Amino acid sequence: MNKDSNRFIRFQAESYIGYGCIIDDKAYPLKGDIFDSFILVDKRRLATRMKKSYLLDNIRFLPPCVPQKIVCVGLNYAAHIEESTLDLITDEPVLFLKPPSSIIGHLDNIILPNWVDRVDYEGELAVIIGKKIKNVSVDEAEDGIFGYTCLNDVTARNIQKKDNQWTRAKGFDTFCPFGPSIVAGIDASSLAIQTRLNGKVVQQSNTNLLLRKTAEVISFISKVMTLYPGDVISTGTPKGIGPLKDGDVVEVEIEQIGTLKNIAVAE
Repeated sequence: MNKDSNRFIRFQAESYIGYGCIIDDKAYPLKGDIFDSFILVDKRRLATRMKKSYLLDNIRFLPPCVPQKIVCVGLNYAAHIEESTLDLITDEPVLFLKPPSSIIGHLDNIILPNWVDRVDYEGELAVIIGKKIKNVSVDEAEDGIFGYTCLNDVTARNIQKKDNQWTRAKGFDTFCPFGPSIVAGIDASSLAIQTRLNGKVVQQSNTNLLLRKTAEVISFISKVMTLYPGDVISTGTPKGIGPLKDGDVVEVEIEQIGTLKNIAVAE
């Protein structure tokens, strides 16, 4: 598959629900699975052959893929480690999982549970796996990457501090917004990343400051568990985490990838 600068989505429009790609600010439906059977031709031929398209304002963005699992890396920016009150050894990547039931898409609502004291945003670069991989080296890991997207690792902070592990704090329904698209064919080693809360920049960094780079993280995870096409690996958040309240608009923007936007709504 030719992946150069391709932007893939899942979306709903009229009776269509499925994968698509964005060309010239329009959504084009695609037949097949982008991780398997679909072969992308060049954009001009694709736009000519596909008569049906939708304006982006007229579609509902769905999570851009349906992963078997979402593997997250904690404490992967030095500045975030400094602001964190968690006492953890970090000589190896800190891993945790978010359940698929926590997934929502671009413009969906983050539900703030009424019994949780504090729910935080955490803007992150996420990697989408493109093929089955197991026990790969760092050099081999790059070949397993399909593309990249934005992810918000929403966290019940007071629960995280209370529990010995992070499953409950990270696993609430709606606590894993990601999207709006998967961008393939780019170098994600040095991309500006920022999170905005109601228009104010609250996190600002660059992926070149990741302590463990994407290929290193993929290799490490693959020695623990098999990764499958569509699996999501979130690489960690920069400093500047903070709480969400009812009505807050939170945006995660990553250079060359796009902006993930969600609204926090009290339960």
